[in-house]
Amino acid sequence: MSAENMDIKDKDLETKEEKKERKNKYKEKIEELELEIKSLKEQNLRNYAELENFKKRMMQERINDRKYASKDLIADLLQSLDQLQKIVLMPTDNELLKNFLIGFKMINDQLFQVLENDGLKAIDALDKPFDPNFHYAVEKTNDKEKPNGVNVKVIQTGYMYKDKLLRPAMVKVNEWSEENGEDK
Repeated sequence: MSAENMDIKDKDLETKEEKKERKNKYKEKIEELELEIKSLKEQNLRNYAELENFKKRMMQERINDRKYASKDLIADLLQSLDQLQKIVLMPTDNELLKNFLIGFKMINDQLFQVLENDGLKAIDALDKPFDPNFHYAVEKTNDKEKPNGVNVKVIQTGYMYKDKLLRPAMVKVNEWSEENGEDK
């Protein structure tokens, strides 16, 4: 073979090797781009799912805002209504004052009926086991005649508004223990 033929053959071999290398580079680039596309699709799906969850959460918050819209107003009114209730239950011998108190009691009962219709509910705490989720202990007593851990007196009525605690009941709790025959 002549030198010319050899150079042509070498060039053909080089071009075949170069073509092979270019093909491999293209394949690698295609695989790299396919991985990137896959990654971007997964990220897109995650972002879409997060957006949907955000929409659901916002919708639930709007529903709860409407459901509990009166909560703060009722909580603010409770102290005044408690005072009114104490006044209407006040004993008196004065007939004129008794008539006024009867009228005020009717108004007080109507106010509480309106609030109950909206979802206000008094917490029944008397003679119930103390529950820190619904009761606030302000006093304790040691009466062995009554069960341990039971509310013996309601100092201030607690209220629930729909399914949320509005104000815990302030109670006096019976608490005693027997260790070595001595109260501790």
